Amino acid sequence: MSIYLGSTFATYNYYTKNSAAALQQEAATPEVSRATAYYEANIGSVKTVDDFVNNYQLFNYAMTAYGLSDMAYAKAYMKEVLNSDLSSTSSFANQLADTKFATFAKAFSNLNPNASSSSYTPATTQEVVNNYVQQSLQTSVGQDDQGVQLALYFKENAANITSTYQVLGDAAIWQVVQTVYGFPASMGSMDIATQKAEVDAKFNVADLQDPTKVDQLLNRFTAVWDATQNSSSDPILALFDGGSVSGSNPDLQLFDTTSSSVSSDVSASLLNLPYGG
Repeated sequence: MSIYLGSTFATYNYYTKNSAAALQQEAATPEVSRATAYYEANIGSVKTVDDFVNNYQLFNYAMTAYGLSDMAYAKAYMKEVLNSDLSSTSSFANQLADTKFATFAKAFSNLNPNASSSSYTPATTQEVVNNYVQQSLQTSVGQDDQGVQLALYFKENAANITSTYQVLGDAAIWQVVQTVYGFPASMGSMDIATQKAEVDAKFNVADLQDPTKVDQLLNRFTAVWDATQNSSSDPILALFDGGSVSGSNPDLQLFDTTSSSVSSDVSASLLNLPYGG
């Protein structure tokens, strides 16, 4: 269940202001409530990594909760992740660029035979459920507007990003940063050190630890996304394209949005919005 208000900017801000109610509604949807009930009833019986990955419903639920649903098919790969010695920086999970894998391994470290030397506390059932509902909501919202999904994901995970390499290694985080700062897609062909240098020249990763700066960045992102992705349907952006009062009743229809578009000058001005000021 999701709500779309006609633009990325408006919809994102609605969800940030009404997050508790939105999550409660998502948790109550039949599909989510059934999946959660199965997880809660059966996760306690899982004692080993093999038990876990071989129970499709449980494993897929957990993988979805940690943003790894697209890897649920890779059982052998994920067994290596879950069996990693988390106390070692050279272990398989800790060597992966995407830190979601290590986070997942820590959450289910109670199943790990190598976890005796690790001090990580496994996630509670409620923590996993909360994560799942959050991910489910983001997916639902993304069906209407991918920009909203990206912004909600970024807001949720920004504080966990502490290095430029993490920015580059997380596809969703990187898409937000790439959109805001106009980094070209061709950057992917550069060596990783060059990519890091390019990003560092424009973006201070330490800003992700400041909620105010994260909000400023996401306001800019949603404005740019609307200008570049939603210009044909966003009624708000009609304001920037010479939209005028139309129709016989201006109280009912303030702007004619049937043919609205965003000029290149407006798009450029949005791309150059100040950040962090």
